[in-house]
Amino acid sequence: MADTATKPAETGAVPPMSIVTLDDDPDFRQYLSGVLEADGHEVRAVASPDELYAANEHQLPDLVLLDMKMGRHSGEQVLAEIRKRWPKLCVVVVTGYPSLDNMRQTFKQDVFDYLAKPFSINELRRVLGQAAEVYGLGSGPQDRLKHALGRQIRLARTERGWTLKDLSEESGVSVSQLSSIERGAHLPSLESMLSVAHALGARPSDWLAASGF
Repeated sequence: MADTATKPAETGAVPPMSIVTLDDDPDFRQYLSGVLEADGHEVRAVASPDELYAANEHQLPDLVLLDMKMGRHSGEQVLAEIRKRWPKLCVVVVTGYPSLDNMRQTFKQDVFDYLAKPFSINELRRVLGQAAEVYGLGSGPQDRLKHALGRQIRLARTERGWTLKDLSEESGVSVSQLSSIERGAHLPSLESMLSVAHALGARPSDWLAASGF
């Protein structure tokens, strides 16, 4: 638990987020809550998987910090249950016993990133900032929609092995506009979204559902 001084100004552009953290160590829960709350985040620190599920059912957070080594509780099983109930929820894995095999296994279950204890506050802030940028966390519904749609379109394009130029030629939407949409900088017009979806053989309703809307 390095970098014990907490300075909200160091968070940069990281917006305040709703975070649930699961860890069986009461001292670490208290420490992590203090660090995150000092940076302006809303934190619910829980000690067991059942408490985590209940917290998520009551109010789904932007992000979960999940300890993988909790004595009798299996972090892998908790992660599998999270993916079953909330497949699009952003999860960051935390563990004091990292290994390459663990990382490979957890990343197969769609975790955003991996923090090895002891991590610094700046490392934690970096991961939270990247998650906020990629998933549009901690922002308003329109901003979240922009980021989520951009991510879905980028994934669909890369799955086909297309460049932005390829998609532009197939959809009639300019490369600069597509780039802006994929970055989450702009919300596509209905006409543009339909053109892009048709070019990719996708349905906008599926993108919206996958984005949580």
